[in-house]
Amino acid sequence: MNSKKNLILIGMMGSGKSTIGSLISKKLNIRFIDIDNILENETKMKIAEIFEKKGENFFRSLEEKITLKLLNSTNNVISLGGGAFINEKIRKEVLKNNFSFWLNCEAQEIVKRIKKSKKRPIASRLNDSELTKLIAERTKIYSKAQFKINCHKLKKAEIVKKILKIYECN
Repeated sequence: MNSKKNLILIGMMGSGKSTIGSLISKKLNIRFIDIDNILENETKMKIAEIFEKKGENFFRSLEEKITLKLLNSTNNVISLGGGAFINEKIRKEVLKNNFSFWLNCEAQEIVKRIKKSKKRPIASRLNDSELTKLIAERTKIYSKAQFKINCHKLKKAEIVKKILKIYECN
């Protein structure tokens, strides 16, 4: 399993990418990379702070640079930020050489999870209907992932099991 393709998790903020990614990496005994954490470490700022002090354009540019670099590695579990897969360069690279899994959660569930979060700068400035609209827009792009995992009413362990079954068969 040495040169195994990366397992990439995509989806809305609050869909569980970091939690599921960490669990999968432990099961597979391979490295877990959370792009948002890398960005925070690189800038020595939280995501919300980067948005506030440097702006979204700076954030997206840094996110692209770091994500594309990390996508060139192999045998990792990588959790992308919620907006990363919207970037065409990142999306093309993810789809070219990796296994991509979209953690699809119901819009109401996402809104409930992220509504009051101070660490999610985009969510914090949108009302419920604007957030639901953003989810619908992003869903069109997330659906381009190779595999769709419907997470509704599934426990974390069940989601992990579904992903591992697909990943280990490819």
